[in-house]
Amino acid sequence: MSKLDKKQDGPRHVAIIMDGNGRWATQKGRPRIFGHQAGAKRVREIVEACPDNNVKYLTIFAFSTENWKRTQTEVAGLMSLFRRYIIKEAENFMKEGVCVRFIGDRIKLDKKLRKLMDDIEEMTANNTRTNLTIALNYGGRDEVARATKRLAEDVAEGRLNPKDVDEETLPRYLDTYVLPDPDLVIRTSGEARISNFLLWQSAYAEYEFIETLWPDFTPDVFEKVLKGYGTRDRRFGGALV
Repeated sequence: MSKLDKKQDGPRHVAIIMDGNGRWATQKGRPRIFGHQAGAKRVREIVEACPDNNVKYLTIFAFSTENWKRTQTEVAGLMSLFRRYIIKEAENFMKEGVCVRFIGDRIKLDKKLRKLMDDIEEMTANNTRTNLTIALNYGGRDEVARATKRLAEDVAEGRLNPKDVDEETLPRYLDTYVLPDPDLVIRTSGEARISNFLLWQSAYAEYEFIETLWPDFTPDVFEKVLKGYGTRDRRFGGALV
């Protein structure tokens, strides 16, 4: 079959660290923003490939809390690209039945971008075919810190008993509280690190680090990685039988 076998036990939730846009552009003698633009186009193809590969949830790492350290020109270009992307893809999200969510700290983002994020979330809220979560100004440590602060406030206000706090409590305060934990985390570009992405949620996820730069991560490459996942034995801390 050209698509993932419907009977195969593939990942329901895939998270992707989209890395390599800048290097891809540099290899072609173009500015880094050219690579980010190519990467944005690739996102649409991967989102559209999800239903045929039985992927219900897709979470992509678009901009980290550490990415503000990049040059002002690159950051400004990325923010402009995010705004254009939301406007351009809104109709396609509705057509493809994509429910869009954003995770991360929105406070540092400009008001126009925040408004577009709110609007697309509201517009697509009832779509159920694919759940696309975009991590924007997101960092795993930052997310846990914000969640812990909200949890502490509930304890201080008497809404939560400290004795009731356990590993099932904190996830209710995370940005991803409505999502299942990722089954598979993919990082493109050959880098073998997780870069502060979904630290709590990925405790038992499978990881795949591939050499392909994100703009070259085609649906065929995506399908190949998903098939590889199907050969793994996930034990969640249990012994191999």
